[in-house]
Amino acid sequence: MTTLFEKIIAGDIPCHKVYEDDFVFAFLDIAPLSKGHTLVIPKEAVAYLHELSEDAAKALGKALVKVSAAVLEATGATAYNILQNNGAEAHQVVDHVHFHIIPKFGDEGLVIEWVPNELVDGESLACDIADRITF
Repeated sequence: MTTLFEKIIAGDIPCHKVYEDDFVFAFLDIAPLSKGHTLVIPKEAVAYLHELSEDAAKALGKALVKVSAAVLEATGATAYNILQNNGAEAHQVVDHVHFHIIPKFGDEGLVIEWVPNELVDGESLACDIADRITF
């Protein structure tokens, strides 16, 4: 299935492109949370970040630095969020890896409700999870 983002990359859907290289495409979000809200996407069509090839991931990381700096310069923002969701439960709407660069202007921009839990050292669950995270 072709995603909305694949159609944008192909030029089938118009956008306000701000950056493109062999691996990455970036454009303004059509429903921005703030002025300059930009999407940075790999040209590689995968839904989850962990599915990206190493080459696409490297290029995406480099592009995020470049595009973030350019967005700050263009908007005059001094703060921003980078948001990336994986899966519907995590609020991913388009099944294609994408990063949001969202400039912050006071209350304008991304609003986060962060409800932390506590990780207790020595707790068997925490130790078990840490031991199972391998590379």
